[in-house]
Amino acid sequence: MADTKGAAGRSSGMNVDTKLVRELAELLAETGLTEIEVEDGDRKVRVARGGVTMSAPMAMAPAAPAAAAPSAAAPVAAEPSADVAGALKSPMVGTVYLTPEPGAAPFVKVGDTVSQGDTLLIIEAMKVMNPIAADKAGTIRAILVETAQPVEFDQPLVVIG
Repeated sequence: MADTKGAAGRSSGMNVDTKLVRELAELLAETGLTEIEVEDGDRKVRVARGGVTMSAPMAMAPAAPAAAAPSAAAPVAAEPSADVAGALKSPMVGTVYLTPEPGAAPFVKVGDTVSQGDTLLIIEAMKVMNPIAADKAGTIRAILVETAQPVEFDQPLVVIG
């Protein structure tokens, strides 16, 4: 009797979870990210869409935290495309948090005066909370991100005037 398994039945063949790949592709489209990578044991899946591949570590965006602050507590500029010249940009890929913990007051609000080195927000990358500090003194003119929003490397975050 002939072997009916063929190449697909061999144990050395690659088993691709197409459902996972589709879900990751949908996540890319929803979040605007260009690349995402997940690992499960010794299996690693990376999905990328057109654009420049970045060498920064990639972190999968977590689902919205159960105790996330309401969107009213996250002041955002009316026009995200507002003057971003001179905006503080993200030094990494990750998830932004505007408060030190869920339910707490935001680090800064539009109109606040900050000094160089003041913490403006936190970016979570690979389970590490990274405080992002003001690169100069001034007044917060716009906050271009929301709590729990995934951000890319070099994405404008806050405008200080």
